Amino acid sequence: MTTSGQQPLIRLLNDESRSDLRDPARPRPVRVYQWEPEQRSAGRAPLVVVSHGTGGSGSSMEWLVEPLCRAGFRVVALDHHGNNFVDGYEPEGFLHVWERPRDVSFVLDVLAREEPLGPVGAAGFSLGGYTAVALAGVRLDPALLWAVVTKAVPLPEIPEFPDLLDALRKRYPLEEQLRQTLDGAEGDFTDPRIRAVFQVAPGVGGLVTRASLATVRVPVGIRWGGADTVNPYEVDTRPYLDHIPGATGRSAGPDVRHDDFFLPNPLDPTARVRVGEEAAAFFEQHLV
Repeated sequence: MTTSGQQPLIRLLNDESRSDLRDPARPRPVRVYQWEPEQRSAGRAPLVVVSHGTGGSGSSMEWLVEPLCRAGFRVVALDHHGNNFVDGYEPEGFLHVWERPRDVSFVLDVLAREEPLGPVGAAGFSLGGYTAVALAGVRLDPALLWAVVTKAVPLPEIPEFPDLLDALRKRYPLEEQLRQTLDGAEGDFTDPRIRAVFQVAPGVGGLVTRASLATVRVPVGIRWGGADTVNPYEVDTRPYLDHIPGATGRSAGPDVRHDDFFLPNPLDPTARVRVGEEAAAFFEQHLV
């Protein structure tokens, strides 16, 4: 992946406070991709952290990274463990979505020990959209999560992991074990360093609490596809837009699908270009 010829610095960090999903004796890995802004200016450039969608990778978020770098931002993108195509998939990586904002805060801790961070924003696509706004105080409803993992509430189709719930049940066959996997899901993962959030086709809007949405105090910008059937507007986007104070947003187009943000040859190749530029303008307004 390049940004106008710039190769990212790739680092594999290890969070000693959490375990590797495949080997509990090892720490949780978090791969980081780092870019510097195209145009250097006096002082440290603001930082935007980018979170990928379900089954994606920080290495495939160039449509969002490139306009941010052109606008003068430092950018860091992550690979979320168990939920990225670089290392492969684990059921917990798809269902334990609250571990994602913890990944971001861990990376910010590492970077802050190396040098001052300056203003920080968070952006994310799909499940990454939830990740970004969880850092601003949005919390999950554990009762709804339990309904999903027990199939009382249907889980939307996940092409990358079609037998996801069966794989989770096989790994945790007892109900008590299954309940323990949700420990911490309802936690507050607010990171006070995050000063603005930009969501693209966000997910998990139907599984967050309305009370926590009302606590968000940073600017939130939202874009979605009018033809998105993966994260439908009414289920996943509207809760964020309607219940976060001051949240603003608009559709990227009535015919824009979820896939148009990540397929190599989307039906509407202009959608993600426009949204990437709008994300850069949003952060220029709120971080610079």
